[in-house]
This record gives sequence, C-alpha cells and structure tokens, in this order.
Amino acid sequence: MDPITAAALTAMAGSVGGDAGRQAWQGLTALVRRPLRRRSAEEAPGVSSGELELAELEGDPADPLRAQALATALGVRAALDGEFRALLDAWWQDAQRVAGSEVNNTVSGGTQNGPVLQGRDFSSLTFNMPEREEDR
Repeated sequence: MDPITAAALTAMAGSVGGDAGRQAWQGLTALVRRPLRRRSAEEAPGVSSGELELAELEGDPADPLRAQALATALGVRAALDGEFRALLDAWWQDAQRVAGSEVNNTVSGGTQNGPVLQGRDFSSLTFNMPEREEDR
C-alpha cells in the first residue's frame, strides 16, 4: 500500500479538491467509522480507530500535525487489520485517481500579453512569439 500523505489528507479535509476531494473525504469518513475488528482491538489495546484524528482534522483542516496524526492512525490500524488495510488501499487508489482528474482553470488580471492555455498535463511546450518593438 502506498502511504497516505498528510498533504493529501489536508487537501481533502479542506475540500481543496472540489467535489472530488469532498467525495474522497466522505469515503474515508465512512471507512474510519467502521468498527475496529475485535481481534485487532484485543491485540493492541489503545490503538486509535482514527475517528478522533479525523474529527480533529475536520475542525482544523490546515493543521499539518493533525493531518499527520490521522495518517499515522490509519497506518497503524491498517497494519493491525488486514481487512481494513485492503479497504483503505482501495479507497486511497480511488482517491488518487479521482483527485487527479479534476481541472480548474482561471485566467484573471485583465489583458493577457501572450498565449493562455487552459487544460491539464502540459509538457514540452514552446512558444515562438515575434519579438515586440518595446522589448528590443
């Protein structure tokens, strides 16, 4: 399983990712609220389900320490509970795919003096514009 980053959790908690981020956060919330498996709770008493960390991050979505606490709680719970690990891994793969598919373009600031591209995943672009008189 790829590690869940605190930055990704912060973005989702603050709904920075728009609808995709909110949906991913709702999925994580439902997953975390699933009851701990009895065997896992007996093997490691005092292990967090992640609910407290989730609620704290919801209360202050910009706090990187709260995001890291949630990431840690999720990692520990996944290490102790194979079923949770599989569900968390599926959620994380989905969240990464969905969050990466949203595009938000904004052009502002008045008149643009050059090309403006709107889209996603541009690479190796070259603009050959004629030199302006005032730039000589």
